[in-house]
Amino acid sequence: MAADDFEVPRSSKRKLPNFAMSPETFGRGAEAFARFMGTPAFLVGMTVFCAIWLLWNTLLPESWQFDPRSLNFTLLTLILSLQASYAAPLILLAENRSTDRDRVEFEHDRQRAERNLADTEFLAREVAALRISMREVATRDFIRSELKDLLKELEEDAKAEAPAAKGDGRGDGDEGEQVGLKPRKE
Repeated sequence: MAADDFEVPRSSKRKLPNFAMSPETFGRGAEAFARFMGTPAFLVGMTVFCAIWLLWNTLLPESWQFDPRSLNFTLLTLILSLQASYAAPLILLAENRSTDRDRVEFEHDRQRAERNLADTEFLAREVAALRISMREVATRDFIRSELKDLLKELEEDAKAEAPAAKGDGRGDGDEGEQVGLKPRKE
């Protein structure tokens, strides 16, 4: 062996098995497990399991007991500890995923609120601009009142001109030039 052989690590021919599971799939499984552990069915099932275990290992003859009472139910304690040691990290993982989802949803809600605020401010500016422009435009009521005023003025002018047009017979001597009369053709 040369001295260089010791400086270069040997490649290991033995590899660990590659469990190709996406983090998303594992996370969904953890959430399903955590959700199931919070159900009444799980609690009832665990209670029944522990009750049967305790009764079996207490009441049956010692030859049938696999976790005797005399050893303080060591196997049951180990099983419950193992279950708790896996349940706690899975519940935390599910809670972290839920927190991440909530954070993303909060961000979407914040962006939606900002868009709604911008739209509302734009509409408020548009309404204000319309109000300002409406002050400069004649409204229907304004036009009606102006037309009524003009009609009254015309009626008053017509009444004032009517007695002057009729005359009292003493006119200026030119009777043929009265308003509305045409000279006759013979």
